[in-house]
Amino acid sequence: MPTFDFTFFALSNELLWLFLLLANFLAILAAYRFFGKTGLYIWIPISTILANIQVLKMVDLFTIGVTLGNITYASSFLVTDILSENYGKKSAQKAVLIGFFSLSATVIIMNLALMFKPNEFDFIQESLTNIFSLLPRIALASLLAYAVSQLHDIRAYNFWKKHLPGIQFLWLRNNASTMVSQLIDSIIFTFIAFWGLLPGNEFFEILVTTYILKLIVAMIDTPFLYLAKLMFTRKIIKEEEEEVYVV
Repeated sequence: MPTFDFTFFALSNELLWLFLLLANFLAILAAYRFFGKTGLYIWIPISTILANIQVLKMVDLFTIGVTLGNITYASSFLVTDILSENYGKKSAQKAVLIGFFSLSATVIIMNLALMFKPNEFDFIQESLTNIFSLLPRIALASLLAYAVSQLHDIRAYNFWKKHLPGIQFLWLRNNASTMVSQLIDSIIFTFIAFWGLLPGNEFFEILVTTYILKLIVAMIDTPFLYLAKLMFTRKIIKEEEEEVYVV
């Protein structure tokens, strides 16, 4: 009996990485299109929780061993930049608090759930333990890195927005703030989570490769920030036209 070779449809990790990147950014724009500012707030807990699950998976990208989760996590910086650009600093800070609360609540509630003794029919306890049973050191690293880097990103973005306003400098505001914030995030997380646990070479390899991937994502997300700005501008124009029509 003939067999069908499905390897023809197999996609490389690098191509899948690009698809994952597009899926995240397009999902953000879709949430913004259909739910407005609320949609952006919705994405924050999605990204923080999924990123901390995906980070457990190790893959090879461009011959380098990395963890997943960098794209989904980095997408939260695009959201706070959209909020800073369109709605101001306070809206972006609210998003960071939502993300911090969501991640903290997830860690606490899921670890309490793992304390329940499974019965004889349970088949998922071990898998849940592998995913959600975080070491206190890892949990602390994740929460602290998220809070510090995101708050810096908001301050930096609004600094550049004040000194270099206008749509022509949107790309600069986006990249100047996010690239530094991602470096802060990578340093804080890697040092708290892995310092003293890994050999020096492996430790710095994780630090450098993680930041490089986040840097790439930060550069690629710029066109999506422009699209979000365009969506916001069109919405304002439409609302103004409707007000004139009503009057």
